[in-house]
Amino acid sequence: MAKTSPGEFMRQVQAEARKVVWPTRQETFTTAIFVAIMMLILSVFFLGIDTLFGAAVRWLLTLA
Repeated sequence: MAKTSPGEFMRQVQAEARKVVWPTRQETFTTAIFVAIMMLILSVFFLGIDTLFGAAVRWLLTLA
């Protein structure tokens, strides 16, 4: 494998960095709101599942 000189490496890095498309402020805001809503929904879901399993285990322990 051929070695790349530091100067050539830096030129390649700059060329790749120019290709990066950063999200707009609106896209970032929308994505952050979506993540927060999904976090809330999933936390409520897992709270419900945990409560159900906890109740099932407590019921099973009362049978013993």
